[in-house]
Order: sequence, then C-alpha cells, then structure tokens
Amino acid sequence: MKPIILAHYHEIHLKKNNRGWFEHKLHRHVETLLGSLRHEGIRRAHGRLFVHLAPDSPVEEIERRMQWVSGIANFARAWQVPADLDAVRTALAELVAARSFASFKIDARRGTKEFALNSQQLNENLGDFIQRLTGASVRLEQPDLTCHVEIVGPSAYLYFAKMRGGGGLPAGTGGRLLCLLSGGIDSPVAAYRMMRRGCQVRFVHFHSFPHTTAESQEKVRRLARVLARYQDGSTLHLIPFAEVQREIVAYTPPPLRVVLYRRFMIRIARALARSEGTGALITGDSLGQVASQTLDNLLAVSEAAGDMAIFRPLIGDDKEEIIRSAREIGTYELSILPDQDCCSLFVPRHPETMARPEQVARAEALLDVPRLVAAALAQAAVERHTPDFLPESGGAQPAHP
Repeated sequence: MKPIILAHYHEIHLKKNNRGWFEHKLHRHVETLLGSLRHEGIRRAHGRLFVHLAPDSPVEEIERRMQWVSGIANFARAWQVPADLDAVRTALAELVAARSFASFKIDARRGTKEFALNSQQLNENLGDFIQRLTGASVRLEQPDLTCHVEIVGPSAYLYFAKMRGGGGLPAGTGGRLLCLLSGGIDSPVAAYRMMRRGCQVRFVHFHSFPHTTAESQEKVRRLARVLARYQDGSTLHLIPFAEVQREIVAYTPPPLRVVLYRRFMIRIARALARSEGTGALITGDSLGQVASQTLDNLLAVSEAAGDMAIFRPLIGDDKEEIIRSAREIGTYELSILPDQDCCSLFVPRHPETMARPEQVARAEALLDVPRLVAAALAQAAVERHTPDFLPESGGAQPAHP
C-alpha cells in the first residue's frame, strides 16, 4: 500500500471550459506551500489532487499546510492499492486490524465506471466482508469507524477520516484587491474571506510613526506573513499618516476627526489601488461595532472612494464570529498584541456617529486634500512577505460532515 494525500475540490467542480485553469492555480498553491517538505510529487487526475508521500515525509506538517489551501473542500491521508476487489479487501483487512471499533460503515464510491461493481454493490460487498471479519455491527449513523473507499481509474484509495481544506476558490483566480490592514482583529479576517473567493489580496497599513511606536508596523508585517499562507505571498504598503492627522486636528472640528481620518485612508488607498491595477478595496468594517462604523459614517467614508468599490465581508458579523474566524486562520494571537495604531492618535472624546454630507464637505474644504494624499503616497514603502509556517493556529481540523 502506498501512502498518499487525497484532496477533493470545492467549487472547482462547478467550472466548465476553464476548469483546467482553476486546477492549475490550485496545484501551484499546493506546490508553494509544500515546496520545502519531503514528498514524491503532486498530480491532478479524475477531479482530485494527489500528494504522493515518501517514507520520511512529515505527514502531519503536510496536513497542517493543506488546510490553508483555498479550493480544497477536504483531504485525507489515504492508502493506494490497485482497483481490484481482492486487493481492496486485503488492504482494508490490514488497516482495520489496527483499529478498535464496535460499529462501522462503508462509504464506497466508484469514480470511474470501468470497475465491475457500482457504489452500492461495493458498499454491500465490503460491509459484509468487514462484518464477518471483525464481528462489528453495521451502523449508518454515527458509527465508531467509517471506512472510505474511492475507486478512481486504475487505483483504489482507502481512508478513515477527512480533514477540512480552505474551501472556496483557488488563490489567484478572483482578481486583485487592496485591503486596509489595521493590525486589529477584523481586517485580517476580512482579507482572508476575500482570499477564499480566489482574490489576490495586497495590503496597505497607515501608521503615525514617530508620533506612535513602530509596534503597529511590525505587527502588520507578522500578520502579512500569516496571511501569505493563503495566497502566493503578500505585498504590504506602509504609509505615513501623521501629517494628514496633524492637519485634520489643526483645521477641522474634533467630532469629525475619525470620519475624516477614514476618508483620507480610503482616498489614499484608492489612488494606490489605481496605480497597481487593483480592482477594489477591502475593509474590516462591521456595522455598528465602533463610532466610525455606524451606517451614516460608513456612507460618509464610502463616498471618498468615488467610483471604486469597497468590499466589507464582515459587515453583518458580530465580534464573537470574527474572533472565532481569527483564531481559525491564525491571526488572533497577533492581533491582540498591544500597539499604538494611527487611529489612537488625536482621538476626540465624543466622535460624531451620524456624520452628515454637508458637515463633511465643509470640514474638508478647509484642507488641501490633493496635496495631503500625494504627500502620503510619496512617502509610502512597499514590502514583500513570504508565508510564515509557525503554528499559531494548531493542526489540521476535522472536515465538516
């Protein structure tokens, strides 16, 4: 029996004429993630992806990284044998002998019609065989052991547990977006949600150094490296924002400061996105979570984007849902580290929660908006980050039923 990782596609199976392109992107992402780990090759066949394992392959680490791959519904550590009923029976007998169980079920699927038995006949045949061999009872609901058997071309694949993949669409298939990455809990999760839709996400972080510490910049670098696991690396733009804030504080009413900060961030991000051919922006806004995220203030901030779309994947999520997602993707422990982000500088005691368009227009008329945007962009720094493989988020998770 040959050990192998067998991965099943998620939404790729819905694609038709361009399905091969989606599969190629998925294959490339898996190669990137597993490139430093010992294995004997990755291949695609019969609507599945296979990672061939070597005797010294670090299987648990391969499984941990496979869960980061968007486009994979689930995967399993399987054993490959010839697609022959006697070979399947022999292998299954050897594998179940090492396991203790009082009940079981067979979940057999014939992926190609060359095999003589159909899926139901295979289930019945192998179920009768295992029952007579072990004396265990067949239980179709919540058995102690589920024996999966897949007949695919000339081979059969046997496994006992599925692990959850990233789901969605493969990295790099959904266009490019620019995410405003604050260093908090929300924006990394928002970025990840769009990565699962196949988008290549770039990041922009606004900082007020030297008026605040450099901790926020180091934090977003670490977040960018974690998020790079879910796509082909991360590009991070670091933009000084203190000068913009100083002028807002000097010339505009205090209650509007936070809304004006956000509008300038959107304007600067929009200009950066245009220069890089990026199609839209992403923010981590959740409706009503803080003063800048009331409906009126979100509308006021969105107006600054002009004709560029702003995606807000978390808009209807509550904080507990966002925290749960952050833990799953490995960003939560970094996001809660203390730091001074730019929005903590010059914050008014009583920020406006219902900014009106005419208020905002009067305030911004006191500022040289084009000059401030251009000056911030001129001082921007850009960095490229590769995936961080440290285990912030633990091991592979069981697949959904």
